[in-house]
Amino acid sequence: MNAFIGWLNRHVVPIAAKIGSIRWLVALRDAFIAIIPAMMAGAVSTVLNVLICDIPTQFKWTGIVDSMQWLIGINAMVWTGTLAILGLLFAFTFGYQLAVQYQVEPVTGGIVVLGAFIMSLPQNFTVALSSALGKGATKLITDAGGVVDGKNISMWGYFNFGKFFGSYGFFTVMIIGGIAMTLYIWLMKKNVTIKMPEAVPPAIAKAFTGIIPATAALYIAGVINYLISLNKTTVIEFIATLIQEPLLNMSQGFWAVLLMTLLVQIFWFFGLHGTNVLGPVLDSIWLTAQIANMNAFMKGEALPFIWTRNAFDLYAWIGGAGSTLLLLIAILLFSKRDDQCTVAKLSIAPGCFNVNEPVMFGLPIVLDPIYFIPFILAPVVMVSIAYGAHILGWVSPVKNQIVWSMPPFVNSLIATMDWRAPILQAVNMVIGFLIYVPFVKAANKLDPELTVDEPVMKKEKRVKETGKLEGDAV
Repeated sequence: MNAFIGWLNRHVVPIAAKIGSIRWLVALRDAFIAIIPAMMAGAVSTVLNVLICDIPTQFKWTGIVDSMQWLIGINAMVWTGTLAILGLLFAFTFGYQLAVQYQVEPVTGGIVVLGAFIMSLPQNFTVALSSALGKGATKLITDAGGVVDGKNISMWGYFNFGKFFGSYGFFTVMIIGGIAMTLYIWLMKKNVTIKMPEAVPPAIAKAFTGIIPATAALYIAGVINYLISLNKTTVIEFIATLIQEPLLNMSQGFWAVLLMTLLVQIFWFFGLHGTNVLGPVLDSIWLTAQIANMNAFMKGEALPFIWTRNAFDLYAWIGGAGSTLLLLIAILLFSKRDDQCTVAKLSIAPGCFNVNEPVMFGLPIVLDPIYFIPFILAPVVMVSIAYGAHILGWVSPVKNQIVWSMPPFVNSLIATMDWRAPILQAVNMVIGFLIYVPFVKAANKLDPELTVDEPVMKKEKRVKETGKLEGDAV
């Protein structure tokens, strides 16, 4: 075991540390974090509509629904300004955070990515009719600026709000926005800018500084969009077909879910914040799927994805990565070591709210060969059970955003709006607890005063020979 851990420490940890320090990934992670307030506001509107509209409608309590129409309308407005436009919000935050990482003017960076993203969207709509229009109707539509092609009517100047402004645009933001920002940052670093006199107010000077780099960046995005439009498509549709949809479909496979769970655990074991290091992957793929579920639920449509970002938190990382809340319970019930019981007592309250740094570094679990196996095994088994339950339709997928610090049972009920989710969570908690118990009992046989490389029998022999422990007073 020590040899294996040493090998991981030499070969895996340095790679993980480098990944965690890549500025593009840090910017991506921070951009997703920046839109959390909007996601939570949209989540509140969704939950409220479930409570005052969906549930009463299911039980035919029409009086409640009728009396709450004003709040239902407000919730719809809040959803429109949050979850429905997350792609737009993310475009700005990604450009802003990327500029922050490279220490160039950030507001202009946000505007560049937002503009590049808007360019990438279809700017017309098409309606398919059941039958062709007559000459009079065709003339009316044509005079209004529309195009009639057989049974199809199209018109320029409209964005498909429901489809492209939400999470559907995340990958387009990352790719086309990343290309535009590369040129913007490079020109800013090369000082290809307009320099204003010192007497000019800083706000105006910063705006003028970014004119040349921003113009060049937006033009490169425009060229890319024009070239792709020659193939009768748009950048966002091209990226969705070629990259986004295959990745999202792949993310719904069992092995993808299992691999992500395993990698987060391994990184955490070596003291690296696995969910932060892999946050860009988790958010760009599984958060995209989750937001698609949230929007579909708000519209009353079928949920497109079974496994989303919060599903990891609900079923595999109860109390934090490794489901360490279950370890703390096992220690309090079965540990005979005062040192571990003390840490468990101090860590149990934060653990209920998914804060597990006290136990990770206080016990510690980091680099502890005793807890390596259950720390890896428990989440792997738990995520496998949860995935199977989703595939079999025993529990509904996540359809609502939750705060990561929300305690167990409450988080699963709100996230899924399904009473079966807390039951699945409870089953996983029992299984994870049972996995940890034998290792807690095994840890009872280890003397906490031992050095890392000194076994118990050697210490007992040394005590018998010298009559005292090393460090005792003479």
